[in-house]
Amino acid sequence: MKQKCLVRRASHVLTFRKFGRKGYSIFQSIHKTVRIGSLSISYLLFAIPSNAQRNMMVVGHDTISSIKDIEVEEVVVSAQRAPVAFSQVARIVKVIGKEEIQSAPVQSIQDLLRYALNADVRQRGNLGVQADVSIRGGSFDQVLILLNGININDPQTGHHSLNLPVSLDAIERIEILEGPASRTYGPNAFSGAINIITGTSDNPNLKARLSGGEYGFYDAGLSATLINGKVKNFISADHRSSDGYQKNTDFNLTDAFYQGKLNSKVGALDWQLGHSERSFGANSFYTPAYPDQFEQVKTTFASVKLETGEKLHFAPSVYWRRNQDRFELFRYPESTPAWYKAHNYHLTDVYGANLNTWFTSPIGKTAIGADFRSENIWSTVLGKPLDNPIPVRGENGINFAKSDSRTNFGLYAEHSIYLEKFTASAGIMANWNSQLGSAWNLFPGIDISYHLSDIIKWYASVNSSLRMPTFTDLYYSSPTNIGNSSLLPEKAIEYESGFKYRLKGVEGHLAYFHRSGKNMIDWVKKPDENIWYAQNITILNTDGLELSAKINPRKLFDKKLFIKSINLSWSWLNQDKQSGIYASKYVLDFLKHKINLSLSHEVIKNVGINWEFSYQDRNGTYTNWEGSKYGNEVDYKPFVLIDSRLYWNRKNTNVYLEVTNLLDRGYYDFGNIQQPGRWLRIGVIHQFNL
Repeated sequence: MKQKCLVRRASHVLTFRKFGRKGYSIFQSIHKTVRIGSLSISYLLFAIPSNAQRNMMVVGHDTISSIKDIEVEEVVVSAQRAPVAFSQVARIVKVIGKEEIQSAPVQSIQDLLRYALNADVRQRGNLGVQADVSIRGGSFDQVLILLNGININDPQTGHHSLNLPVSLDAIERIEILEGPASRTYGPNAFSGAINIITGTSDNPNLKARLSGGEYGFYDAGLSATLINGKVKNFISADHRSSDGYQKNTDFNLTDAFYQGKLNSKVGALDWQLGHSERSFGANSFYTPAYPDQFEQVKTTFASVKLETGEKLHFAPSVYWRRNQDRFELFRYPESTPAWYKAHNYHLTDVYGANLNTWFTSPIGKTAIGADFRSENIWSTVLGKPLDNPIPVRGENGINFAKSDSRTNFGLYAEHSIYLEKFTASAGIMANWNSQLGSAWNLFPGIDISYHLSDIIKWYASVNSSLRMPTFTDLYYSSPTNIGNSSLLPEKAIEYESGFKYRLKGVEGHLAYFHRSGKNMIDWVKKPDENIWYAQNITILNTDGLELSAKINPRKLFDKKLFIKSINLSWSWLNQDKQSGIYASKYVLDFLKHKINLSLSHEVIKNVGINWEFSYQDRNGTYTNWEGSKYGNEVDYKPFVLIDSRLYWNRKNTNVYLEVTNLLDRGYYDFGNIQQPGRWLRIGVIHQFNL
């Protein structure tokens, strides 16, 4: 590294006397070119984030590109209320970067998340149709999904939270925060949060994608980055379709997304608009007794976010999301029984506003904020009876007969300090929800870390969390499921400690956590019954161990080595539950062991292969469907999956051949829904520079 690195700030140059290759975050904070000479703790505490913070928003990606002699690149993640460099976070945050996304043998975000440590993806419909994702043994309703930092969770059910209008081409990276995040994001960030971040290129371009494969699969998409003065525009559209790998698993998915960015003297303005339409055969999604289920879903959302201020930073945002769902228990009229009178129709409207403020001072970085969110539903089956039914738009003679709404308001405060070897961040969320009366609930948390050496950092955290029941939990009623309007919110506290390590060519972590939850919500039934009831499980304790290692053999051995990267992760979970004789539908089924191995290597020049090996051993049982009736409770069987992508990449063209479930294994990761066997696809992606 060179001794001198010049970038001018106004009329002076910052000078430091010592640079120990440890305090990279200082450059992220000031986002200025500096002369390296003296790096003192006092300056670190006084450093004022400036234009860098506006450019990266809360969860952006920033490079000090003006530094010629050295580039210090830090990803800024959303693990705290104020922007924080990845290296400073005293939590486990998995960042899936753009290169990793583009090379993976996947066609959807759901498929990509299957490879993430301690993420449990249980797919009802494949290739982006519908999937439930959970983190660290939680349920799919306990994970908060964000798009560019905006909460897009669905209050009807977590089944719809991954109804995203963005294709993989649009994604810059994905951040997975493991463990409770209520003090940062509010309710429903119970066991973790997933932030999906899109990105616009610095140069105008047009990207076209076309792929096809077995079972009548095809996917066509276009995306473009257009620059008009100071405004960057990103537009994408995608259509995906398949005849299905078995009866009634066909689908049609259409997504459209637009994002605009403007950097001005006032601040950084970011706005986005998306729409998704999906229709699919839902074979045995909610009961194998009626395999000809069908669903149509439309999702629309919009948001605007501004970040402004030099010393005192303001980041207000407003957003709106609508989800329309039509569920048919019987898809084909000729096979519909006389007792079935009508399909289920739901419409949810969510709108909210958030204000986040942060500043630095001699005692560290302080963030305060407030969040407002209104959740509303109109339905034929969910909610309280309406005095005056409302017609369902586009449906003759169908009315919404039920409705409900609730308001959530949160206040946040957080303070962080960053010393040479020690970091600490403590905060609290004060939450009020209209369904809980006038009482406020407090959810504190603290994260600390200490560098034991240049290679190893110890960290520990204690955080509490809250999760409100969904409208489905509260009200759903069918021949096989009965909701419970008296459900209490879930609460938990999680203790975590571990080590992060980083040396030449190798980085990763070892962690242990314990989560103590009460009033856990699950759908349960007695062994001799066929009806599932929503209930609060009194106590659920979860313990977990996890280990990850990311290896770059070219840094360890030889730059010309044919192996490019190796990623290995292992997680173990155990739950001590008090549920009596009840069988669990969601909460008590978890991945006891999960092992993932990713390997990327070259074959010849411009040709490479990416491999994904996954082993899953699920704890729990399901009632086996034996042709025409339920049979015995059976255990989930462990399975091994191998996915692979062979690609040729030259200049702006990428041609690939990918196969999932290479060994053609038959497996189940949810109930009686059989997952697809071997599936072959080919595709081409080409970028035109404008």
